[in-house]
Amino acid sequence: MPGLFAASDRLEQIPMSDAEVYYLRELELGIGRDTVLDRLVAETPWRQESIVVWNKLYAQPRLIAWYGDRDSYYTYSGIRLAPIPWTDLLLDIKTRVEIVAAESFNSVLLNYYRDHRDSMGFHSDDEAELGARPVIASLSLGEERTFILKHRFNHATKPARLKLASGSLLLMKGETQRNWKHGIAKQTHQCGARINLTFRRIASPPSAS
Repeated sequence: MPGLFAASDRLEQIPMSDAEVYYLRELELGIGRDTVLDRLVAETPWRQESIVVWNKLYAQPRLIAWYGDRDSYYTYSGIRLAPIPWTDLLLDIKTRVEIVAAESFNSVLLNYYRDHRDSMGFHSDDEAELGARPVIASLSLGEERTFILKHRFNHATKPARLKLASGSLLLMKGETQRNWKHGIAKQTHQCGARINLTFRRIASPPSAS
């Protein structure tokens, strides 16, 4: 993988209190970003889940897919996800992300934002199976969207707004999930498709039964 290791020295820490967040402008993927995006759109068995919010059932405003090692079951917002086996493409991307992040991952959640109407509500990735201080590495492909982080406790702290370029990698670790929540808002102006791949490690997989 020529040039793979060179990307690691370009990680930039985002100045935020009570958090460790890093940004890499472009992760070397070996093939074009648009090619990867097109393949993921076409080859992924996308599904739209429903979640319960304030005792009401809502369809998630995006499509998802969960890949991982055999026992990497994941539950969030009342949704239980069984892993789809890794593809060669996802394994290659995972290896590249792991080298830059200096971490190992056993699963990835793919989110497909089809257009400006798709979004993600504010939340923290703090489920028990991710461990006490989870490391989340998020690769963005396609349309640039604004990733917003809000402090969970100190409301005087200004939100952080990060424009995630296609091919960029965002790394969240340490106390980030404990102290901050994040989301992506709907947009008033039209935009194209975006996929983000959030690599993570299931520290204590729940029983499949």
